Amino acid sequence: MARREDDMEKVDGKSQPLLLPENGSDVSEEEGASWMVCLSTFIAVCGSYEFGTCVGYSAPTQFGIMEELNLSYSQFSVFGSILNVGAVLGAITSGKISDFIGRKGAMRLSSVISAIGWMIIYFAKGDIPLDFGRFLTGYGCGTLSYVVPVFIAEISPRKLRGALATLNQLFLVIGLASMFLIGAVVNWRALALTGVAPCVILFFGTWFIPESPRWLEMVGRHHDFEIALQKLRGPNANIAREADEIKEYLATIAHLPKTTLRDLIDKKNIRFVIVGVGLMFFQQFVGINGVIFYAQQIFVSAGASPTLGSILYSIEQVVLTALGATLLIDRLGRRPLLLASAVGMLIGCLLIGNSFLLKAHGLAVDIIPALAVSGVLVYIGSFSIGMGAIPWVIMSEIFPINLKGTAGGLVTVVNWLSSWFVSLTFNFLMIWSPHGAFYVYGGVCVLAIIFIAKLVPETKGKTLEEIQAMMM
Repeated sequence: MARREDDMEKVDGKSQPLLLPENGSDVSEEEGASWMVCLSTFIAVCGSYEFGTCVGYSAPTQFGIMEELNLSYSQFSVFGSILNVGAVLGAITSGKISDFIGRKGAMRLSSVISAIGWMIIYFAKGDIPLDFGRFLTGYGCGTLSYVVPVFIAEISPRKLRGALATLNQLFLVIGLASMFLIGAVVNWRALALTGVAPCVILFFGTWFIPESPRWLEMVGRHHDFEIALQKLRGPNANIAREADEIKEYLATIAHLPKTTLRDLIDKKNIRFVIVGVGLMFFQQFVGINGVIFYAQQIFVSAGASPTLGSILYSIEQVVLTALGATLLIDRLGRRPLLLASAVGMLIGCLLIGNSFLLKAHGLAVDIIPALAVSGVLVYIGSFSIGMGAIPWVIMSEIFPINLKGTAGGLVTVVNWLSSWFVSLTFNFLMIWSPHGAFYVYGGVCVLAIIFIAKLVPETKGKTLEEIQAMMM
C-alpha cells in the first residue's frame, strides 16, 4: 500500500499513479520524464516566473513611480505592501479554486487576473489605480504560489519529483532577477508590460498540456484520466497498474467526510499540518525579506553600487537555486539541504549582526563592509539552496489528497502572512537595534534547525502515499 500511495501523484486533491508496468519495473518512470512532463512543467513554472516579477517589481521602480505620479513614501509603501494583501486572499481561495476548476483552470484564472493587474499599473495615473493593479497581481501570485508546486508534484515521476518541483523556486528567483536587470534599462511602465508576458504563455500554454490525472479521476472523468496519464508517461508506457492503484486509493478517499479546518487539528492529521505550517513560518521568520530589503544599504556601506549589489545577489539566487536545490534535492535529500541552509543563514545573520555591532562601537572599521557584504551573500546563498525552494516541495508532497485543498491553502496563507509581518516589523527592529535585529533572526534560524531535525521527514525517493503513511 505504501508503494501504491507514493506512486500516485495528487491532482487537485487526487492521487495520480505514475507509470508502472505490470511487472513493477520503473521503465515507465523514465519514459514519464520525457517531453510532455517537461513541457507541462515549463508551462507551469511560467506562473512561478510571474510570481517573481510581482515580488521584484517595486524595488527598481520606486523612485520612477514616486517622481512621475508624485507619490509620498507612505503612498509608495502602500503600493509595495498591498501585494501581500492580495496574495493572502489568493492563498485563502487557492485550494478550493484548484479543487473546483482543476489545476490548469486555477493557473489560467490567475494568469488573467495578473495580466489585468499589470495593465492597470501600466495605465495608472494616480495611486488608487496603481494600488488596485498591484492588489490584483498579488491575488494572482497567492493562487499561483499554491497551485504551481502542487501541479508539478502531481505530474512528476517519483525520482524526478524533487528536482522538477524546485523549478518553481528557480523560476521565481529568475523572475525576481529579471525585474532588477530589465528595470535598470527601462522605465516603470515598460517594466510592467514585461510582467504580462509570462501570463500570456501560462494562459495559452495550459491548452497544450494534460490536466492533473488525479484530479480528473477524483471528479469522475475516468476516460480523461487515463488519456492524461498516458500522455504524461509516454505512448509506450503500460499504465494499467498505476491507474488501478490510483483508482483504488481515490475510491478509499471518496468515502471520507468533507475536510474542514477542524479536521486539520485531528490527531491523525496534525503532524502534516505542523510540518507544513512550520516550514512556511520559518521560511519567512528567518528574516529573508529583511535581509533583501536592507541589502542595498549594506552594499552602499561597502562602497558598491546598490543597483549592482541587487543584481549580484539576484544572480546568486538564480545560480545557487539551479545548482543547489534543483540538482541536489533528489541526490542528497530534503532534510540535509534544509539543515545546511538553516546553518548557513545562521552564519550569515551573525556576520551581518557583528558588522553592525562593530560599527556601533567604532571597532575594526576597515573590515565592516567586507563582513556585511559577505554576510548578505552567505545568507542569500544559503537560503537559495534549501529554505527558499524545499518548503514548497514538501508542502506539495505531505498532505493526503483529502486534505490538500484545505491544508495547502492554510500553509500558503501562513507563508504570505509571515512575509507581511516580517516586512512590517523589520524597520522597527532596525530602529531598536540593527545588530540585535539580525541576532533575533539568527535565533530563529537555531529554532528552524531544531524543528527540521526533529519533525521534518525525508521524502526523497518515496511515493506520495509512502510519505503520508510514514507520517501517520
